[in-house]
Amino acid sequence: MCNPACAEPSFGLYKALLGGWCAAVLVACMGLTGAMADEYTDVSRLVKAGQMSQALGLIEQHLSSKPRDPQMRFIKGVIFTETGRSADAITEFTSLTQDFPELPEPYNNLAVLYASQRQLDKARELLEMAVRTNPAYATAHENLGDVHAQLAQQSYARSQQLDASQPSLAPKLALVQQLVTLTSRGAIAPRP
Repeated sequence: MCNPACAEPSFGLYKALLGGWCAAVLVACMGLTGAMADEYTDVSRLVKAGQMSQALGLIEQHLSSKPRDPQMRFIKGVIFTETGRSADAITEFTSLTQDFPELPEPYNNLAVLYASQRQLDKARELLEMAVRTNPAYATAHENLGDVHAQLAQQSYARSQQLDASQPSLAPKLALVQQLVTLTSRGAIAPRP
């Protein structure tokens, strides 16, 4: 979708694409008619103004008549993430993956949340699903690489704890730590 420059989860390995949904919503609105486009525009305006609770109110109102709208549900999950309501965001994105398994973005954003909680195996599985769903999804590929780097770092560190006499471990661990440090300057990439 789009590359947001919004609030990022505290786990800084992945690009946070949480805020880019505003542009995506506006693009999506161009194909919508009247009132529905206005609802997306109103939500986008409220979020840009930092009025998250009002935006959630509009989303809930919209979802009361269109409960399966994946875009509004996704935006709801993004707002939950941006406002620190990780458990609610996980619930929303999980529900989206179940109802719309063909959409890669909810898998990616769910993976971002799990990675921020250091649940790297779950994050890896979700990112692999996002990539299977859309092999051209660059953000998910990048995030998957970041998760693999973290997993490699954990494996090398554990191996070194078990047998520090292996001469190849220290350079490998140093390289992967350097990679993880470089990628953590980026940011995690949930996707709108």
